[in-house]
Amino acid sequence: MAASSNCSILLLMIALLAISSITTSHAARSLLQLPNLPTIPSLPQPTVPQLPTIPNLPPAATLPPLPTLPTTNTPLPSLPTLPSVPKMTLPPMPANIPLPNMPSLPNIPTIPNIIPTNSPPPSN
Repeated sequence: MAASSNCSILLLMIALLAISSITTSHAARSLLQLPNLPTIPSLPQPTVPQLPTIPNLPPAATLPPLPTLPTTNTPLPSLPTLPSVPKMTLPPMPANIPLPNMPSLPNIPTIPNIIPTNSPPPSN
């Protein structure tokens, strides 16, 4: 059912493309068969007034020098020393610890296959 629907949609699209290309080629042919049109006379070019001249700017003034940061030869204060953190030690693990028994997983029943497939029927 779905395959025939897809096939019919594909055929419809191909038919629409064929019809649109026929109408396009027909319109192009009719444009080519038009008689020669008269040429458009050229219009006079407008005259652009001349732009005013840019006046000469005065020379750039010299800028004063930038201020400098004051330099100090005093050393920066040192950071305080951080107290040392005591190391954490864990007690040793005993060598012979029995591991707890893990519970067994429950048996999951299998679900019967009730969905039909497209396989051929068994032969006798």
